Amino acid sequence: MKKVLVSIIAFVLSITLAACESNHAEKSHSDSNDTEQVSQDTQSNENKQPEQKAGTSHSKNHKKLVNVTLDRAVDGDTIKVIYNGKEDTVRYLLVDTPETKKPHSCVQPYGEDASKRNKELVNSGKLQLEFDKGDRRDKYGRLLAYVYVDGKSVQETLLKEGLARVAYVYEPNTKYIDQFTKDEQEAKSEKLSIWSRNGYVTNRGFNGCVKQTNTKGKKAATYQNASPKERIE
Repeated sequence: MKKVLVSIIAFVLSITLAACESNHAEKSHSDSNDTEQVSQDTQSNENKQPEQKAGTSHSKNHKKLVNVTLDRAVDGDTIKVIYNGKEDTVRYLLVDTPETKKPHSCVQPYGEDASKRNKELVNSGKLQLEFDKGDRRDKYGRLLAYVYVDGKSVQETLLKEGLARVAYVYEPNTKYIDQFTKDEQEAKSEKLSIWSRNGYVTNRGFNGCVKQTNTKGKKAATYQNASPKERIE
């Protein structure tokens, strides 16, 4: 009888021990899966992190604009402003318009148009300047800047409307040269204003003058070739 009882107890113990080992194995497997899942999640988050950073790195190039007060427009590519409490002359970067007031030079075709349009633009809203990386002044002491009205580029408007050409390109003041060249090409393709006359726009400026009305009230020829001294430098 004792042998039978011992055998039964041994059998029960073996079953209990097997069940414990099974539970332990299942728990270990579960813990292993959980650990693996955490590892995968962590790796996944690490993989996503650079992508998120890359997305935020392509932020827009913020312009550092300086508020100024307009005194007056001088011509198509020059204005006078109140800057730092003093009157200053601003020469537009990377563009050139036909002359209207240059000493010892004639009034050139579309010069009055460019001057009038520039005056309209700079008088139409909040005026701001943006400086480039290089010199802020030219040899004449004029400020060199990109000009904005209500956040819109005045230079781009003049170029797009065919009233200015891309010019005076000097490194490192070339931040917007690619965009300005594109604007110029669009106006040139459509033969707008200065681009409507073959040979008028040259690498040195604009080749021609507008003659004034003579004293007898008869209008002389409106266009003639300019001498080298009259061309834009």
